[in-house]
Amino acid sequence: MSTLATLLLAVAAFGWAVHARWLHRRLTTARHDPLTGLWTRDTFTRRARRLLRDPRAVVVLADVDHFKQINDTHGHAAGDTLLATVAARLAHGTGPGGVVGRLGGDEFAAVLIDRDGTAADRLHTLARILARPVDTAPDVHTSVSLGWVRAADHPGDELSALLRRADEAMYAAKRSSRGGPRRARLGKMLGSVAGRRPGRRGAA
Repeated sequence: MSTLATLLLAVAAFGWAVHARWLHRRLTTARHDPLTGLWTRDTFTRRARRLLRDPRAVVVLADVDHFKQINDTHGHAAGDTLLATVAARLAHGTGPGGVVGRLGGDEFAAVLIDRDGTAADRLHTLARILARPVDTAPDVHTSVSLGWVRAADHPGDELSALLRRADEAMYAAKRSSRGGPRRARLGKMLGSVAGRRPGRRGAA
C-alpha cells in the first residue's frame, strides 16, 4: 500500500473517531437535563422500568412547594439554583442503586430499591434534608412534597400507573398540614391530579 493511501486511511479513521466522540457527547447531553444533570423523562422511564423488576422497588414523586413564590421573590436564577440543589439531594438520598429524573419544571421522580424495609424512614429524613436552605443562598429554601408507593403493593401496575398513585399521594402531602411524605393508599386510584398543584412552573 502506498504512503498516500495509508495516510488517507489514517485520516479517515481519525475522522470517524472524532465523529463517534461527538455523537456520544450529543447522546449523553440529550439524556441529561441541562440544569440539574438528572436523567430526562424518557431516559428515566427506561431505567425505572428495569428497576421495577425488583419487588423491593419504591416509586417516589417530588414537587417543590411554593416554587413560583421563590422565583417571584428571589428571581429565576435563585429558582434554578434551588432546583439544582433539590436534584442533587434527591440523587444522594435515592442511593447508587436507584434512578432519579426531572420530569419537567419543579417535578422530579425516583425509583429506589428498599433493601432493608426502611423506605418510609429514609423518605422522612430526605424530606427534612430537602427543606434545608441552599448552601450558597441561605434565604432560598422551601419544603418539597413527596408521594411514594411500593411496587409490590400493586403488582399489576406499570410505571405510569405507579407514578399516578405516587402523584395522588404527593398531592395529599402537599395539602396536609402535618407535612411529611405520603404513601399511596391501597386500592383503586382516585384519578390523577397532575396540573392542579400550586406553584408549578412550566417544563424547562
